[in-house]
Amino acid sequence: MYEIISQYLEYLELEKGLSPNTIDAYRRDLYDFAGGVENLAKVDRISINTYIRTLKERKLAPSSIIRKVASLRGFFKWATAMNILEKNPASTLEQPKVPQRLPKVISLKEIEEMIRSNLSPLEGVMMELLYSCGLRVSELVSLKLSDIDLSSKYVRCFGKGSKERIIPFGTKALEAVKTYLPERELIFKKYNLNSKRLLVFDNGRFVNRQDVYTLIHARGKLIHKNISPHTLRHSFATHLLENGADLRVVQELLGHSDVSTTQLYTHISKKRLKDVYFSINTD
Repeated sequence: MYEIISQYLEYLELEKGLSPNTIDAYRRDLYDFAGGVENLAKVDRISINTYIRTLKERKLAPSSIIRKVASLRGFFKWATAMNILEKNPASTLEQPKVPQRLPKVISLKEIEEMIRSNLSPLEGVMMELLYSCGLRVSELVSLKLSDIDLSSKYVRCFGKGSKERIIPFGTKALEAVKTYLPERELIFKKYNLNSKRLLVFDNGRFVNRQDVYTLIHARGKLIHKNISPHTLRHSFATHLLENGADLRVVQELLGHSDVSTTQLYTHISKKRLKDVYFSINTD
């Protein structure tokens, strides 16, 4: 079965153009299922249901179970289309619904407190691009120097499915980039680096996903909150909507394929409005 999974992953990469991170997620999900399968041809709806039940017994988060089920549905649909299987055992498998939870959002004042105090030029540009452009971590660490246009003040990034989008940024982000670029040039010369990557540490090591998580977690302590890089993305979207941005515009900026995903942020704005109202009117 592992050989067939490898063929499927190759299909996702070459035919579908999925990102390496997405393919790795599919690999983990499918390998998890394959660990309990001796013969792919004998997999049926009952065995898939049994697997889903074990996921619940392992106390996996609903979102993780949903992702694994989606991975199985895609794999078995492909395997059937390629005549590797005669029948699709997941054809009638329903996609579980994830409980809708409002993303964590922080205020503009908290954002400013995190960004304005004691940051290196590299940390400053990372924070500004995460918040000012609403970037995902994977999008931030994969940025190239050529993706930043200082004259037009926009950044080009490639999101899920390698979908390109152009995002404008403001004066503060521009200043952060301009402050960082001379240092980057010195580091590249010092270590004779030959790369287009934008973000690099003083020791010549390029920034990775974990570095970003570590930075944001540390900055969150300044405002006494446990946050992740995605919190800045959520805050970016919410603040835009609170200040009158059109929902479709925010959808484009975030790179959401479905506007219903973006619409979740309108619920956050309404909740925040209620919280502010009742905090003032406490009599």
